[in-house]
Parts: sequence; C-alpha cells; structure tokens
Amino acid sequence: MQLGERRVLHPGRWRWLRALGWLVLLFFLTGVAFGFPAQAAVDRLPAGNGALQFVGLLVAAASALGGYALAVWLGEGRGASELGLRPALPGLAAGAALGLLLMGLLMGILVATGAYDIAVVGATPAWSGLGLALQAAVTEELWMRALLLRLLWRAFGPVPILIVAALAFGGLHVANPGATALAGATVVMAGLMFCALYALTGRLWVPIGVHLAWNLAQGYVFGATVSGGTLGGSVLLSTARPGAPPWLTGGTFGPEASVPALILVTTATVAALALTRRTGSFAGPLPFTAKIAATTSTVTADDVSGLRWAGRRPEIR
Repeated sequence: MQLGERRVLHPGRWRWLRALGWLVLLFFLTGVAFGFPAQAAVDRLPAGNGALQFVGLLVAAASALGGYALAVWLGEGRGASELGLRPALPGLAAGAALGLLLMGLLMGILVATGAYDIAVVGATPAWSGLGLALQAAVTEELWMRALLLRLLWRAFGPVPILIVAALAFGGLHVANPGATALAGATVVMAGLMFCALYALTGRLWVPIGVHLAWNLAQGYVFGATVSGGTLGGSVLLSTARPGAPPWLTGGTFGPEASVPALILVTTATVAALALTRRTGSFAGPLPFTAKIAATTSTVTADDVSGLRWAGRRPEIR
C-alpha cells in the first residue's frame, strides 16, 4: 500500500500535520469532482430514465477517481497505484464475488432461521439500484480508505488508525433510519474488513467490489432494506416475519442490523485481518514508543522508516 513519500508527504518535520492538511484538501477536491457531475445528472437528465441517470452517476464516480489520481500525481509526485487500471477488473470481480457470497450466506441464514420470507417479484430494471450502490461504494471507499485511512496511517501509523477509520465508517451510517447498536457494530466491522482488504491488496478495487455487490445484492436482488433505505425495484422481496425479534431481523435498518450479520461480517473481518497481518501488509510509520526503542538500538532512522511488520518481528526492507 502506497502511503506517499514525496512532495507534500516528504519525510521531515511536521509530516503528520502536512498529511492531515492534505487529507482535508483531497476530500474537498474529490467531493467537488463527484458533486458537480452528479448534480448535473440530476438537473439535466430525465428523472424517469434510469439508464441515463446511471450513466450520470458513473461519470461522477469516474470524475472523483480521476480527480483523486490527478491530485496525487501533482501533490505527491506519484501515480495513484491504488487506482491502477490493470488490476481494476480482477479486483472488482474478486470483491463482487466476496460481497455476493456474504450477502447470499446472510439471507440464507435469515430465511433458515425463520426471520425472513422471500417472494419472487420478477425481472425489473437494475439501473436505479446499480447507480446508488455504485455511488456509495466509490465515494465511501475513496474517502474512507484512500483518504482517511491512508493519510492518517501516513501520519500516525497503522494500528490505531485502522480502528479510527472503521469507527468513522460506522459513524456515517448511525444516523440512518432505524440504526441500532447492532447496526453500528456490524458496519464498524465491515469498515475494518474494507481497511484490511485495502491494506492487503494496495488497491481500492476489491473494497469497492465488495461494497457495491453487498448493497446491490441486498437491495436489488433480495429486495431487503439497505442501511435503513431502499435501492428501488428488486428481483425478490424479502420481508421480516411478524413477531420475529429485531435482533434477528435487523428491524427497520435491514438485515445488516441483525446478530447473524454481525457474526458473519466479524468472521470475514477476522480472516481478512489475519491474512493481511500474515502477508506483512501492515507497513507504515512506527508508533511513537517503537520509534523511541528503535533509537536505542543499532537501527538507523532510514531503517526505521522502512520497517515492514511481518509476523511478530519487524524486518528491514
């Protein structure tokens, strides 16, 4: 995972502060890059034409990603490898497969336990659901992972920032209709999983794929409530059985706020974190106490900046 080493993020005094300022500026720039095309699509394209509205959101998402890549090239003096085009398709495909698998398992568990009934609605256009799922996946992963996680990691190190980024992701959803403590816990764990997948692959594509497929499968395929809202039409319609407890159904927030969802997402998150740690992907600035310890040994300052945590001991890259 490329944290950034040049220009605004060059090593030296106050790099942590420069990283924070750069985070704020990037958030503003990418927000504008997404917001203008998205608003233009709402204002200028026919509201009843789902295909054109989807194209508008697709252009807005591409604008946000392109704006980020350009800003990174200018401000950090590097190509945005986290948005590399060659690994985009396999990354999105792998992420989508994982997202579909997780949502399929979750809905299967909820039906098997008698929490939900599923009825067939039939074929319906996917444009609305696909557009909303794409918007959430691209913007939230760009802002939560490539900006918040990466630049706080650059400033302060990986371990505490993984938790901060996951909590921030959960905080985006707790104001949604029907949000509960279970909903918040599940979304926080999902955020931690996305962080681990980003650190593991060094790319945004797998987290975007998981995020998009999870929402699309939940809202469009199964016709369940997605984080307190709806994606529009659906192929199936999933409804909670009357009398089933909210801890099992997720209540008005949807299946994500259920105990089975929390268990499933936590399991996937633990596996992702274990794989990330095993491959030594948690690389970054050392915590303050580790830096103090390093200065008392024969490790040089240049060595400290290149430490790569693999297993239980650091190795010099």
